[in-house]
Amino acid sequence: MSCKAIVLAADDGSRMRSDKPKVLHEVLGEPLLGWVLDSIAGAGIKPEDTGVITGSGADAVKEYLAGRGNYLTFERNEAKDTAGAVIQAQEMLNDGDSVLVMNGDMPFVNCDTIIAVLNEHTHSGSDVTVMSAELPDPAGFDRIARGEDGIPEAIVGKNDCTLAQLGITEVSSGLFWFRAEALKAALAELSGSSAADGSRLSDTIPVIRRNGGSVGTYKAADPNMIFGADDRADLLRLNITAKMAVIGKLLDEGVEFVSTDGIIIEKNVKVGRDTLILPGTILRGDTVIGGGCVIGPNSLIENCKIGNNVTLNNVQAYEARVQDHVKAGPFVQLRPGTILHEGVKIGDFVEIKNSEIGVNTAVAHLTYLGDSDVGKGVNFGCGCVTANYDGINKYRTKIGDYAFIGCNTNLIAPVEIGENAATAAGSTITKPVPPDSLAIERTPTRIIEHWEKNSKRKKKA
Repeated sequence: MSCKAIVLAADDGSRMRSDKPKVLHEVLGEPLLGWVLDSIAGAGIKPEDTGVITGSGADAVKEYLAGRGNYLTFERNEAKDTAGAVIQAQEMLNDGDSVLVMNGDMPFVNCDTIIAVLNEHTHSGSDVTVMSAELPDPAGFDRIARGEDGIPEAIVGKNDCTLAQLGITEVSSGLFWFRAEALKAALAELSGSSAADGSRLSDTIPVIRRNGGSVGTYKAADPNMIFGADDRADLLRLNITAKMAVIGKLLDEGVEFVSTDGIIIEKNVKVGRDTLILPGTILRGDTVIGGGCVIGPNSLIENCKIGNNVTLNNVQAYEARVQDHVKAGPFVQLRPGTILHEGVKIGDFVEIKNSEIGVNTAVAHLTYLGDSDVGKGVNFGCGCVTANYDGINKYRTKIGDYAFIGCNTNLIAPVEIGENAATAAGSTITKPVPPDSLAIERTPTRIIEHWEKNSKRKKKA
């Protein structure tokens, strides 16, 4: 059996009051469409077997898809109906295929659920299987209307329900598994009818039943799976739900939170047990954090590898590696390519870029280190700078083990400071400094007495 998938991603986002397609709006940093495609791929359906229906904003959707794989794309029909949209993609379907059709804004449908609905579809021999859910408040959702035999007769649109149907609590999710032949036959019948314009995919249900086909359902265990985003309020609710789901999982794994205020943790982040996440912390991308850490408050960590027993207080870190027992902050930025070895201490208002800092080195405060290789046990005084850029090219600075870099030292790269060497405070070092030596590079003091600008400044004050 071959499986195909069609994703309905043509909504233009008008109700979002946005210039970008709805499916590219994000939940925990990942576009809605990305959540759906991840689940489809996790269910074993390849990108080349997945068709995405696009509408206005198609170029943006195609650009996003290009970075993910060889997905098929199809333009929505002018009538903008979901049945007509699927018709555009039916060329990818072969007889014998099982076809998943789902909305592109359903972030909480996981791969296990897609597989479970498929298994029910296959074992029951149904021509179509609808994923449904029971909601205590079904307002705003299409209802599953069942006949006396308990089999679904139709999916009634939320605006078309009778008074009796408004009381139905079983709703349609917008996720279907079809037998390809039944889907194509039903779509052909719909497209040939006088009421073809505005046909919904769910209108295939009564057509399939009328033609002697069978209709089945699979009730989602978690009602959250069926929720999508029609507007910004829906998007906010999805983000809150996703946030609390991630935090709940981490709590079960032994991560500590004293408050969830301002905390955002994306779905792929991993955090070790006994780590404390403080308010205002944002963990993004493929970040991995070890155990026994304190992260935050007000820290942003993106695509980083953090060791055990690390403290990051008011730190922004991007594509950096931090080993065990490091302390950094407050107000520290670790830019891409930074490696902090075990026991490093980074103080306030320090920025490090594309540099490797050795074991137990201390960079106390008000310092910039760029494109540098720093040994172990080095001490930086206040206000040090590696001048790594001459306006055209960038150069590296190398500092040996146990060196002492005095306050307000400027290291003009390319330059090397030897092992156990020191620089005097206020020096601008332009030449290599041998090991075990002290470098002093200052201009002689020149005093101009009775400088006229002093008098002018005093008078102005």
